[in-house]
Amino acid sequence: MVGKQPSPIPATLSLGTVLSVDLGRTSTKACVSRDPDKVVLIPANVAHLTVEQVRRGGFESQPTDPLLDMWLEFQGRGYAIGQLGADFGANLGVGQSKVEDALVKVLACVGYFNLRDKISVVLGLPYYSQEQFDREKEQITSLLRSPHVMSYRSELITIDIERVWVMPEGYGSLIWCESQDKKTSSPDFPQLSVAVVDIGHQTTDFLMVDRFRFARGASKSEPFAMSQFYEQVAAQIQGADSQSLSLIEAVNRPEGERFFRPRGATKPTNLDDILPSLRRSLRANCLLASLIGCQSG
Repeated sequence: MVGKQPSPIPATLSLGTVLSVDLGRTSTKACVSRDPDKVVLIPANVAHLTVEQVRRGGFESQPTDPLLDMWLEFQGRGYAIGQLGADFGANLGVGQSKVEDALVKVLACVGYFNLRDKISVVLGLPYYSQEQFDREKEQITSLLRSPHVMSYRSELITIDIERVWVMPEGYGSLIWCESQDKKTSSPDFPQLSVAVVDIGHQTTDFLMVDRFRFARGASKSEPFAMSQFYEQVAAQIQGADSQSLSLIEAVNRPEGERFFRPRGATKPTNLDDILPSLRRSLRANCLLASLIGCQSG
Protein backbone atom coordinates (compact mmCIF):
# COMPACT_ATOMS: atom_id res chain seq x y z
CA MET A 1 0.00 0.00 0.00
CA VAL A 2 1.42 3.36 -1.00
CA GLY A 3 1.57 5.92 1.81
CA LYS A 4 -0.65 8.94 1.45
CA GLN A 5 1.29 11.93 0.16
CA PRO A 6 0.54 15.50 1.29
CA SER A 7 -1.94 17.29 -0.92
CA PRO A 8 -0.24 19.81 -3.22
CA ILE A 9 -0.92 23.48 -2.58
CA PRO A 10 -3.24 24.83 -5.31
CA ALA A 11 -1.53 27.29 -7.59
CA THR A 12 -4.29 29.81 -6.94
CA LEU A 13 -3.91 29.67 -3.14
CA SER A 14 -2.63 32.94 -1.68
CA LEU A 15 -0.55 32.21 1.42
CA GLY A 16 -0.12 35.81 2.55
CA THR A 17 2.50 36.16 5.28
CA VAL A 18 4.35 32.95 6.11
CA LEU A 19 6.12 32.86 9.48
CA SER A 20 8.92 30.29 9.55
CA VAL A 21 9.87 29.12 13.06
CA ASP A 22 12.65 26.77 14.15
CA LEU A 23 11.90 25.71 17.73
CA GLY A 24 15.55 25.21 18.63
CA ARG A 25 16.48 24.25 22.17
CA THR A 26 19.19 26.93 22.36
CA SER A 27 17.17 29.56 20.55
CA THR A 28 14.05 30.02 18.48
CA LYS A 29 14.97 31.06 14.94
CA ALA A 30 12.29 32.90 12.98
CA CYS A 31 11.85 34.85 9.76
CA VAL A 32 9.18 36.10 7.36
CA SER A 33 11.44 36.35 4.30
CA ARG A 34 14.31 34.53 2.58
CA ASP A 35 16.83 37.19 3.61
CA PRO A 36 19.43 35.56 5.94
CA ASP A 37 20.14 38.94 7.53
CA LYS A 38 16.54 39.19 8.73
CA VAL A 39 16.45 35.93 10.68
CA VAL A 40 15.92 36.63 14.38
CA LEU A 41 17.30 34.43 17.17
CA ILE A 42 15.43 34.40 20.48
CA PRO A 43 16.79 32.38 23.42
CA ALA A 44 14.51 29.40 24.10
CA ASN A 45 13.85 30.31 27.75
CA VAL A 46 10.16 30.76 28.67
CA ALA A 47 9.15 31.80 32.19
CA HIS A 48 5.52 31.26 33.23
CA LEU A 49 4.47 34.25 35.34
CA THR A 50 1.40 36.07 36.55
CA VAL A 51 0.01 38.93 34.51
CA GLU A 52 0.99 41.32 37.31
CA GLN A 53 4.62 40.17 37.14
CA VAL A 54 5.01 40.77 33.41
CA ARG A 55 3.13 44.07 33.48
CA ARG A 56 5.69 45.55 35.87
CA GLY A 57 8.04 45.93 32.90
CA GLY A 58 5.51 47.84 30.82
CA PHE A 59 7.02 51.23 31.63
CA GLU A 60 10.29 50.29 29.91
CA SER A 61 9.00 48.18 27.03
CA GLN A 62 9.17 50.77 24.27
CA PRO A 63 12.71 52.18 24.55
CA THR A 64 14.44 48.84 25.18
CA ASP A 65 15.55 46.21 22.68
CA PRO A 66 12.55 43.85 22.35
CA LEU A 67 14.88 40.84 22.16
CA LEU A 68 16.11 41.67 25.68
CA ASP A 69 12.66 42.49 27.08
CA MET A 70 10.18 40.14 25.41
CA TRP A 71 6.96 39.40 27.28
CA LEU A 72 3.31 38.83 26.57
CA GLU A 73 -0.06 38.15 28.16
CA PHE A 74 -2.20 35.35 26.82
CA GLN A 75 -5.36 33.74 28.20
CA GLY A 76 -4.88 35.26 31.65
CA ARG A 77 -1.23 34.24 32.03
CA GLY A 78 2.02 36.12 31.68
CA TYR A 79 5.10 34.88 29.86
CA ALA A 80 8.66 36.17 29.72
CA ILE A 81 10.53 34.91 26.66
CA GLY A 82 14.20 34.77 25.77
CA GLN A 83 16.70 36.73 27.83
CA LEU A 84 13.94 38.10 30.06
CA GLY A 85 12.77 34.54 30.70
CA ALA A 86 16.32 33.61 31.70
CA ASP A 87 16.40 36.62 34.04
CA PHE A 88 13.30 35.17 35.74
CA GLY A 89 15.06 31.82 36.20
CA ALA A 90 13.68 29.82 33.26
CA ASN A 91 16.07 27.34 31.65
CA LEU A 92 16.21 26.15 28.04
CA GLY A 93 13.85 23.25 28.64
CA VAL A 94 16.32 20.52 27.64
CA GLY A 95 14.55 17.16 27.59
CA GLN A 96 11.08 18.60 27.05
CA SER A 97 8.94 18.04 23.97
CA LYS A 98 9.16 20.81 21.37
CA VAL A 99 5.36 21.07 21.63
CA GLU A 100 5.67 22.55 25.14
CA ASP A 101 5.63 26.36 24.99
CA ALA A 102 5.50 26.21 21.17
CA LEU A 103 2.42 28.44 21.02
CA VAL A 104 3.99 31.05 23.32
CA LYS A 105 7.19 31.09 21.25
CA VAL A 106 5.26 31.47 17.99
CA LEU A 107 3.16 34.28 19.46
CA ALA A 108 6.35 36.02 20.61
CA CYS A 109 7.62 35.86 17.01
CA VAL A 110 4.27 37.22 15.79
CA GLY A 111 4.65 40.16 18.14
CA TYR A 112 8.29 40.78 17.25
CA PHE A 113 7.55 40.92 13.51
CA ASN A 114 4.43 43.00 14.16
CA LEU A 115 2.20 40.57 12.27
CA ARG A 116 -1.56 40.98 12.11
CA ASP A 117 -4.69 39.28 10.77
CA LYS A 118 -4.25 36.04 8.79
CA ILE A 119 -0.90 34.25 8.54
CA SER A 120 0.54 30.79 7.90
CA VAL A 121 3.19 29.10 10.05
CA VAL A 122 5.79 26.51 9.05
CA LEU A 123 7.95 24.75 11.64
CA GLY A 124 9.80 21.51 12.37
CA LEU A 125 9.70 18.70 14.91
CA PRO A 126 12.15 15.88 15.70
CA TYR A 127 11.55 12.61 13.87
CA TYR A 128 12.15 9.92 16.50
CA SER A 129 9.49 7.72 14.91
CA GLN A 130 6.52 8.07 12.61
CA GLU A 131 4.13 7.60 15.54
CA GLN A 132 5.80 10.29 17.66
CA PHE A 133 6.03 12.71 14.75
CA ASP A 134 2.37 12.27 13.77
CA ARG A 135 1.22 12.65 17.39
CA GLU A 136 3.22 15.83 18.05
CA LYS A 137 2.32 17.22 14.63
CA GLU A 138 -1.36 16.87 15.46
CA GLN A 139 -0.84 18.44 18.89
CA ILE A 140 1.09 21.46 17.67
CA THR A 141 -1.26 22.03 14.72
CA SER A 142 -4.24 21.97 17.09
CA LEU A 143 -2.53 24.50 19.37
CA LEU A 144 -1.56 26.94 16.64
CA ARG A 145 -4.31 26.87 14.03
CA SER A 146 -6.87 29.26 15.45
CA PRO A 147 -7.49 32.97 16.02
CA HIS A 148 -5.50 34.27 19.01
CA VAL A 149 -5.68 37.48 21.01
CA MET A 150 -2.71 38.55 23.13
CA SER A 151 -1.00 41.57 24.60
CA TYR A 152 2.60 41.78 23.38
CA ARG A 153 4.65 44.25 25.41
CA SER A 154 1.44 46.13 26.32
CA GLU A 155 0.14 46.18 22.70
CA LEU A 156 -3.05 44.28 21.89
CA ILE A 157 -2.62 41.95 18.91
CA THR A 158 -5.16 39.76 17.11
CA ILE A 159 -3.76 37.06 14.84
CA ASP A 160 -5.44 34.26 12.90
CA ILE A 161 -3.13 31.33 12.10
CA GLU A 162 -4.97 29.77 9.17
CA ARG A 163 -2.46 27.16 8.05
CA VAL A 164 0.26 25.19 9.82
CA TRP A 165 2.85 23.06 8.06
CA VAL A 166 5.07 20.75 10.11
CA MET A 167 8.16 19.06 8.68
CA PRO A 168 10.92 16.89 10.19
CA GLU A 169 13.75 18.92 11.69
CA GLY A 170 16.62 19.25 9.24
CA TYR A 171 14.38 19.21 6.18
CA GLY A 172 13.96 22.97 6.38
CA SER A 173 17.73 23.40 5.94
CA LEU A 174 17.47 21.80 2.51
CA ILE A 175 14.53 24.03 1.55
CA TRP A 176 16.44 27.11 2.79
CA CYS A 177 19.47 26.22 0.63
CA GLU A 178 17.27 25.67 -2.41
CA SER A 179 15.47 29.01 -1.89
CA GLN A 180 18.64 31.10 -1.87
CA ASP A 181 20.09 32.78 -4.97
CA LYS A 182 21.59 30.00 -7.06
CA LYS A 183 25.09 30.00 -8.49
CA THR A 184 26.27 27.98 -11.46
CA SER A 185 28.07 25.57 -9.15
CA SER A 186 25.13 25.17 -6.74
CA PRO A 187 23.71 21.64 -6.32
CA ASP A 188 20.44 20.92 -8.09
CA PHE A 189 18.68 19.46 -5.04
CA PRO A 190 15.39 18.60 -6.81
CA GLN A 191 17.39 16.14 -8.93
CA LEU A 192 19.58 14.68 -6.17
CA SER A 193 19.42 12.19 -3.34
CA VAL A 194 21.04 13.78 -0.30
CA ALA A 195 21.71 13.01 3.35
CA VAL A 196 21.10 15.77 5.89
CA VAL A 197 22.84 15.71 9.29
CA ASP A 198 21.57 18.46 11.59
CA ILE A 199 23.40 18.64 14.93
CA GLY A 200 21.21 20.67 17.28
CA HIS A 201 21.10 21.34 20.99
CA GLN A 202 18.77 18.48 21.93
CA THR A 203 18.83 16.14 18.92
CA THR A 204 20.94 15.18 15.95
CA ASP A 205 18.74 14.62 12.92
CA PHE A 206 19.72 12.14 10.20
CA LEU A 207 17.55 12.55 7.11
CA MET A 208 17.57 10.92 3.70
CA VAL A 209 15.90 13.01 1.01
CA ASP A 210 15.43 11.73 -2.52
CA ARG A 211 14.67 14.60 -4.92
CA PHE A 212 12.92 16.38 -2.04
CA ARG A 213 10.95 13.27 -1.09
CA PHE A 214 11.46 12.61 2.61
CA ALA A 215 12.57 8.98 3.05
CA ARG A 216 10.77 8.09 6.26
CA GLY A 217 12.21 4.61 6.62
CA ALA A 218 15.80 5.84 6.35
CA SER A 219 15.51 8.93 8.56
CA LYS A 220 15.61 9.39 12.31
CA SER A 221 16.39 11.90 15.09
CA GLU A 222 18.73 10.75 17.84
CA PRO A 223 18.69 12.27 21.37
CA PHE A 224 22.40 13.09 21.25
CA ALA A 225 23.51 16.64 20.55
CA MET A 226 25.23 19.74 21.93
CA SER A 227 23.39 19.63 25.27
CA GLN A 228 25.59 16.71 26.35
CA PHE A 229 28.68 18.72 25.42
CA TYR A 230 27.55 21.71 27.51
CA GLU A 231 26.85 19.32 30.40
CA GLN A 232 30.44 18.07 30.17
CA VAL A 233 31.76 21.64 30.14
CA ALA A 234 29.62 22.62 33.14
CA ALA A 235 30.81 19.55 35.07
CA GLN A 236 34.37 20.95 34.93
CA ILE A 237 33.36 24.25 36.55
CA GLN A 238 32.07 24.50 40.09
CA GLY A 239 28.65 26.12 40.22
CA ALA A 240 28.14 26.13 36.44
CA ASP A 241 24.76 25.44 34.84
CA SER A 242 24.82 23.64 31.47
CA GLN A 243 21.73 25.57 30.35
CA SER A 244 23.19 28.98 31.18
CA LEU A 245 23.09 31.39 28.24
CA SER A 246 26.31 32.96 29.51
CA LEU A 247 28.11 29.60 29.48
CA ILE A 248 26.90 28.75 25.96
CA GLU A 249 27.94 32.20 24.73
CA ALA A 250 31.40 31.83 26.30
CA VAL A 251 31.94 28.40 24.72
CA ASN A 252 31.28 29.83 21.27
CA ARG A 253 33.54 32.87 21.56
CA PRO A 254 36.86 33.04 19.63
CA GLU A 255 39.89 31.39 21.18
CA GLY A 256 41.48 33.62 23.80
CA GLU A 257 38.15 35.19 24.75
CA ARG A 258 36.43 32.16 26.28
CA PHE A 259 36.18 33.21 29.91
CA PHE A 260 33.22 32.22 32.07
CA ARG A 261 32.45 33.10 35.69
CA PRO A 262 29.47 31.37 37.33
CA ARG A 263 27.32 33.38 39.68
CA GLY A 264 29.08 33.60 43.05
CA ALA A 265 32.55 32.73 41.73
CA THR A 266 35.40 35.14 42.48
CA LYS A 267 37.33 34.65 39.24
CA PRO A 268 36.51 33.44 35.72
CA THR A 269 37.47 30.08 34.24
CA ASN A 270 39.44 30.02 31.00
CA LEU A 271 37.48 27.56 28.87
CA ASP A 272 40.40 27.17 26.47
CA ASP A 273 41.97 24.95 29.13
CA ILE A 274 39.14 22.41 29.01
CA LEU A 275 37.45 22.68 25.60
CA PRO A 276 40.04 20.94 23.35
CA SER A 277 39.78 17.53 25.03
CA LEU A 278 35.99 17.76 25.31
CA ARG A 279 35.68 18.65 21.62
CA ARG A 280 37.73 15.60 20.64
CA SER A 281 35.35 13.48 22.71
CA LEU A 282 32.36 15.22 21.09
CA ARG A 283 33.64 14.48 17.57
CA ALA A 284 34.09 10.80 18.46
CA ASN A 285 30.60 10.61 19.95
CA CYS A 286 29.07 12.38 16.93
CA LEU A 287 30.73 9.86 14.64
CA LEU A 288 29.36 7.01 16.74
CA ALA A 289 25.89 8.58 16.71
CA SER A 290 26.11 8.94 12.93
CA LEU A 291 26.92 5.25 12.55
CA ILE A 292 24.07 4.28 14.86
CA GLY A 293 21.69 6.58 13.00
CA CYS A 294 22.68 5.09 9.64
CA GLN A 295 22.27 1.52 10.93
CA SER A 296 18.88 2.25 12.50
CA GLY A 297 17.73 3.84 9.25
